[in-house]
Amino acid sequence: MSSNSTKGLGIYRIFSFPNPRIMTANPTEKIEMGNQNIFFDRELSWIDFNYRVLEESFDKENPLLERLKFLCITESNLDEFFMVRVAGLLNLKNAGIEEKSLNGKRTSETIAELYSKVGQFVKKQYESLDEILVELKQNKIVVVQDPSELAGDDIQFVKNYYKREVSSILTPLAIDPSHPFPHILNRTLNLGITLYSDDDKNKIKELFAIVQVPSVLPRFLQLPPNSESDTRRYFPLEEIIKLHLGDLFYGMNVKQIHTFKIVRDADISINEEQNIGDLLTTMKNELKNRMWGDAVRLDVHSGAGHIKELLRGLLELEEYQVMEIPTLLSLNDMMFFQSLEKTSHLKYSYPVPKSGFAAKKSESIFSEIRKNDHLLHHPYESFKSIEDMLKIASQDPKVLAIKMTLYRTSGDSPIIQYLGEAAENGKQVTVLVELKARFDEERNIRWAKKLEDSGVHVVYGVVGLKIHCKMLLIVRREEDKLNRYVHLGTGNYNSTTARYYTDISLFTANPEITEDVAILFNTITSSGKMPRLSKIYAAPTFLKEEFLRLIQRETDNAKSGKQARVIFKMNSLVDPDVILKLYEASQAGVKIDLIIRGICCLRPGIPGVSDRINVRSIVGRYLEHSRIYSFENGGKPEVYLASADCMPRNFLRRIEVMFPILQDKHKKRIAKILELLLRDNTQARVLESDGSYTRLTPGDDDPAVNSQIDMVDI
Repeated sequence: MSSNSTKGLGIYRIFSFPNPRIMTANPTEKIEMGNQNIFFDRELSWIDFNYRVLEESFDKENPLLERLKFLCITESNLDEFFMVRVAGLLNLKNAGIEEKSLNGKRTSETIAELYSKVGQFVKKQYESLDEILVELKQNKIVVVQDPSELAGDDIQFVKNYYKREVSSILTPLAIDPSHPFPHILNRTLNLGITLYSDDDKNKIKELFAIVQVPSVLPRFLQLPPNSESDTRRYFPLEEIIKLHLGDLFYGMNVKQIHTFKIVRDADISINEEQNIGDLLTTMKNELKNRMWGDAVRLDVHSGAGHIKELLRGLLELEEYQVMEIPTLLSLNDMMFFQSLEKTSHLKYSYPVPKSGFAAKKSESIFSEIRKNDHLLHHPYESFKSIEDMLKIASQDPKVLAIKMTLYRTSGDSPIIQYLGEAAENGKQVTVLVELKARFDEERNIRWAKKLEDSGVHVVYGVVGLKIHCKMLLIVRREEDKLNRYVHLGTGNYNSTTARYYTDISLFTANPEITEDVAILFNTITSSGKMPRLSKIYAAPTFLKEEFLRLIQRETDNAKSGKQARVIFKMNSLVDPDVILKLYEASQAGVKIDLIIRGICCLRPGIPGVSDRINVRSIVGRYLEHSRIYSFENGGKPEVYLASADCMPRNFLRRIEVMFPILQDKHKKRIAKILELLLRDNTQARVLESDGSYTRLTPGDDDPAVNSQIDMVDI
C-alpha cells in the first residue's frame, strides 16, 4: 500500500529520515536472486524497526513512563544489534571479505550506511530524552544532572552516601607505560579523566585515568525531600563520583572528565563440528570471553575532545565508530524510573488476562483436552494454564513421562520447580535446554544444573543447531493404554515475557500431532535423521520445502481462477527464496498481506511484481511475537502456527516446528485476529516501496482501531 492508496485513512510521520534506499520502480524487474532492486538490506531494515520503536517514545498518546520505556528499549536493542550483527560485519570487513547483501551492497558499504543511520538515530534518542525529562519534571520527578543545582543539604547527603556506599567500591586506574589500558567490561559506564600535577621542576605532567561506575549500586540516588515540595529528585551515580575525585587522585588536578561506554563484540561462536568435549563447559568458557570482545562502538560525552581521541586510539576504533552523546549515557538505566511508587497514572493499565484453559483436577484437564483442542492467545489469556498443566502432571500418578524444550525461561517461573518435582515423583522427565539461546546462556546453564540435581535428564542442545521449537509432551496411562498430550506454541515458556509478548499456543491430544511430537523428541535426543512427519513441518529438514510448496499452491490456485490469498504474521522476513516465491504469487494474482514487526527484506509496490503485496508493522504496548501463516487454499483455508520466522537461520540452522490448526472454531478465531491486525489504524505502519514506513491514523469518518486493545474481545 503506497501513501497514495490510503484513502480514508489519516497519515502522519512523527519524524522522517533521509532514505538512501529509494529506487526507481521498473515494471520489467526480473524475479531472481541477483536483482538488487527487489530486496531491502537486512541490517538497514532492522534500524528502521528500531526507529518505529523510538517513535513510540515521542508519541504523547502513550503514558509518560511508557514512552521512557520505549526509549530504553531502543538503547538495549541497539547495543545487542552492535554486539552481534554489526560485530559480524566488522569481522568480515577486517578479514577482507566483501560479501554482498540481498540488495547488492558490499559489507563495507553496509557498515558505512549503518553507522551513519545510527548517528542520526542517537540524535533522535536524545531529542526524545529531553522531551521526557521536561515532562517528568512537570510530574514532579526530576533528574538533577548539574551539581550546581544541589542545595546545601543535598551536598552533605551526597557526601555521606559517597563515604558510606561508594568510596570503598571504586578503583581508580591510571594509564601509563607501567599501567596498560585495562580490560573494560562490555556496556559498563566509565569515567575517562585527564589529570595533571606540578613536578619539582614546575613542568606539567598529564595523566589519563579511568574509573568504572559500579553497576552494583543504583544508577540514580534519591535526594532528600524538600519540605516545601513533594517533587522527587534523583542524582546520577557518575556525578556523585565526579564530585569526589579528589579522594581518588590525591594531589592531582582534574583537567577533563567525561563518561563513556564501550560496546563489544559479544557473539559466541563455537565450532561444533570439531570435538569440543563437554558443551556445557565450553559454553561457560565462551561466556567469560564475551565481556572482552573487540570494541565495535564507543559512546562518549560530546565535547570530550582529547579523551575521545585517547580512547579511540586505545580501542583501535575508526572515527565513525564513535558516538558523541549530549547528556546521560546508557539510557537503558532509565528503566529505574519504571519501578517508582505512585506512578501508575504514568503507565499503561494492563487488563487482567482471562483464565483461558484451566482445570483443577488431573482427570478433568486431560478429559477436556481429549474432547477438544484448546487455543490460548497470550497475554490476553493467562500463561498460567501452561504452568497449571505442568503442576498437575508432576503430581498425577498416571503421568509416566514429561518431555519439554526450554529455549528461554524466566527467573520467577515455577516451570523448573514442577519439572524437578515430577522427576522426584518418579516420572521420566527429559528437558531439552538450549544453551546457545543468545544472552540467556548463563540463565539456562543455571536452570539446567538445577534440573539435573532433581533427577531430570537434560539434553544440552544439538550439534550445529539451536533448539528453537516450543514443545511439551505428557505421556499418561489411561485404561491400560498410553495417551499423549501436547502443548505447542509460537513463544517461549517464559511467564515474564508472556505478559507482554503476543503469542498463540495450542493444547491437543490429536493422535497424529502427538505422534509427530513424540517422534521429533526422540529424533532430537537420539541425534537421528529427521523423518517426514504426518502433520507437523519441522526444520531444518522439511519446513522450508513445505512452506514454499504452500505458497506455490496459492499461486497455482490463482492461475486456475480459484480463491487464493496469503496472510502471514511474523517477526522478520529475510529468506530470499520465500520472498521470490511471494513475488511469483503476487504476479499470479494472489492477494498477500504481511504483518511483520521487524525486519522485512521484501520490497512491496513494485509494478508488475509486488503490487499485490501489502506489508505492515505493528508496534505498541505488547511486542508482536506470534507467527501465523494462513493460506486460502481454494476456499478451504489452512492455518499454521510456528516457532519460526521466515529467515535462513530458522529454516536451516534451528530445530523449528510449524503445526496446523485443525478445528474450525480455532481457525475462525485466528482469522478474526488477523483481520483485526489488518484493520489497525493507530499502531500500524505501512511499508512503502522506497523503504520508508508511514504510520496510519483514522480518517474523519473512520473509527480508531487499536488491535492490541481491541484484541481482548476476540
